[in-house]
Amino acid sequence: MTIEERQTLLDSSESDLHRLSAHHSSGYKNMSFKDLGLKSQLLPTLESMGFTKPTAVQAEAIPVALQDEQDLFVIARTGTGKTAAFGLPLLSLIENSHVPQALILSPTRELANQITGELKRFSKDMPEIKVVSVFGGAPIDRQIQQIKRGVSIIVATPGRLLDLFRRGAVKTEQVKYLVLDEADEMLSAGFKEQIYNI
Repeated sequence: MTIEERQTLLDSSESDLHRLSAHHSSGYKNMSFKDLGLKSQLLPTLESMGFTKPTAVQAEAIPVALQDEQDLFVIARTGTGKTAAFGLPLLSLIENSHVPQALILSPTRELANQITGELKRFSKDMPEIKVVSVFGGAPIDRQIQQIKRGVSIIVATPGRLLDLFRRGAVKTEQVKYLVLDEADEMLSAGFKEQIYNI
């Protein structure tokens, strides 16, 4: 990602932007997931998965994301728990509904499937939450049927999401949350125009 593209990404928000770079905090070491304000149904699942304490990025991002009042820009290395840092707040904030309330954009189908798998594991005790992964190279009709059956969170590659918009399969009226995972990778891979169209 060029410096200009990164600055454009930072400047693109119309609302207040909260920037976190999760490598400088040490106060998180005494925190638990319960301290972060997550929905109570998530806590036993996290414990059963062996997650006892949040990582630095999770401890910093989750409370801010749960405020649901501002955009959030997080920079953290691979393997620091970013999926949980954005996924757990989404699962806490989403209402009981089968219309898409959150869109997560991913640069690759592999990452989209990985994110979807993690969110499904986190929400295993929340049957009202439905997560679907949509991407190119797979039958779009099957993906449309999954969405029609009801979905809370759509994890998508930019091109496939635009295809679904054009076909009227995804409507954004009730979408409240948008996550750009690996935004720098998406821009480097040439998805800039598609991201802006979304």
